[in-house]
Amino acid sequence: MPTINDPLTLPCGVTLKNRLCKAAMTEGLGDPDNKATHRHVNLYRRWAEGGAGMLLTGNVQVDRRYMERPGNVAIDGPQSNEAIAALRAYAEAGTANDTHLWMQISHAGRQTPASVAKEPVGPSDIALEMPGSQFGKPRALTGEEIRDVIGRFAHAAQIARDTGFTGVQVHGAHGYLISEFLSPDVNTRTDEWGGSLENRARLLLEIVRAVRGAVGADFPVSVKLNSADFQRGGFSHEDSLQVAKWLNDETVDLLEISGGTYEQPRMGGYDDMTLNPERSEKRAESTIAREAYFLEYATDIRKATTMPLMVTGGFRSTEGMNAALASGEMDMVGLGRPLCVDAEVPNKLLSGAMTETPAFEKTLKIGPGWLGPNSPFALVKGLNGWGQQGWFCLQILRMGDGQDPDTRMGVFKAFRDYAKNEARTADALVR
Repeated sequence: MPTINDPLTLPCGVTLKNRLCKAAMTEGLGDPDNKATHRHVNLYRRWAEGGAGMLLTGNVQVDRRYMERPGNVAIDGPQSNEAIAALRAYAEAGTANDTHLWMQISHAGRQTPASVAKEPVGPSDIALEMPGSQFGKPRALTGEEIRDVIGRFAHAAQIARDTGFTGVQVHGAHGYLISEFLSPDVNTRTDEWGGSLENRARLLLEIVRAVRGAVGADFPVSVKLNSADFQRGGFSHEDSLQVAKWLNDETVDLLEISGGTYEQPRMGGYDDMTLNPERSEKRAESTIAREAYFLEYATDIRKATTMPLMVTGGFRSTEGMNAALASGEMDMVGLGRPLCVDAEVPNKLLSGAMTETPAFEKTLKIGPGWLGPNSPFALVKGLNGWGQQGWFCLQILRMGDGQDPDTRMGVFKAFRDYAKNEARTADALVR
C-alpha cells in the first residue's frame, strides 16, 4: 500500500521520488515582456528544497495576447537568448533537491481579463456570467486559429524540454480555452470542433498528440481535467469519464483531477460566483464531507483508466493522504495553499514532524455567515473569494522577493494590495 513517501514510476519510465506535488498556482512574477525572472528562481528553489517530489508551475501561456493575468510567463514564438537563459535558470532552481519541475502550459481563452485583452477569444462568443466588467465578450476562434493554438502548445512544450523542465502539463480545466471547448454550454460550434463530445474533445486530444510529438516518448506529459464544471448544461462528470478514457489511450503519464471554472470555482472550495446562481450544480454532501474535494470523482475515473491519477484540493492530513493512496483511487497528492504559507510542508509531512497542513484560509473570514462565499450579495462574494485568492498570491510574491510569508495579513489588505499589484503589472504590460 503506497504512502506519500513512496516513489512513483510513470508510463514514460520517469520516477518521482515521492507522492507529493506542489500544485499549479498563479505567480504573476513575469517581467513586462512575459519572461521568467529571478523571482521565479527564488520561489521555486525554495519550493524544491521543501521536499515535494514534483512541482507544477503556474500558467505558462502559449499566446501572450490571451493570458490568465498580467505577469504570466509566455512562450509564443521564437525565444530570445535572454528569455531562454531565464527559463534555464528557473528550471535549474526548480529541479534542485532531485525534484521534478513540470511546466503547466495554457491558453486563458475567454477568461483573459480585460486588463490583458478587451476582446478575448473562445470556441464561441458567449461571455462569462460574472459581476463587474473584468472580462470582455469573446469572439469565436476560426478553424485556422484553432490549428495555430495546437502548434503553440507543442512549441511551448518543446521549449520546456530544451530549457531543463522535466515534464509538461496541458491545462484542460478550470474554464480556460481547452475546458471551454469541452463544455457544451460555452462551445456552441457546429463544425468539427463542436457539437458531439468527440468534437468538443478534439482540441484537447490534438494538443496532447502534438505535445507528445514535440517532446518524445520518454518525457512526462500530463493533463489537468475537470471532473465536472458544476454548471447546468456544462461539462459533466459523464463527459469527464469518457475524455479520461480517450486520454488513457494516448498514454498520458499523469491525469490531474480538478473541477470548476471562474464562474464555479470549486478548485478553491467555493460555489457559485455568477449573476445566475440557479445554473450552479451543488456538490453532494458526501463530497463535501471528504477531505479531498475531487476524490469521489477520481474513484470513478480510476475504474475506467489505468494511467496514474493526481487529486488536488482539500487534502490536509497525512492520514487522509495515505488512506487515499492506499485505496488505489489515486497515485499523487497535490498540495497548493499550504505551500504558500510554509514551503517546508512536504518535508514535514514526509518526516512525520507535521501530520496536518496549516489551514490559514480559516482565518480569512470577513464577517458573519451572510458574508460567506455562498452569499447572494455578488460584491461581497467577490471580495471574499478574490480577497482570499489575493492573500495567497501575495504570499507567493513575498517568497519570490526572498521574504517569508506574512500570515498576519488581513483579507481586506490582501484584496487591496493584490488589486494594486495587478494594476501595476498590467500597466507595465501595456507600456
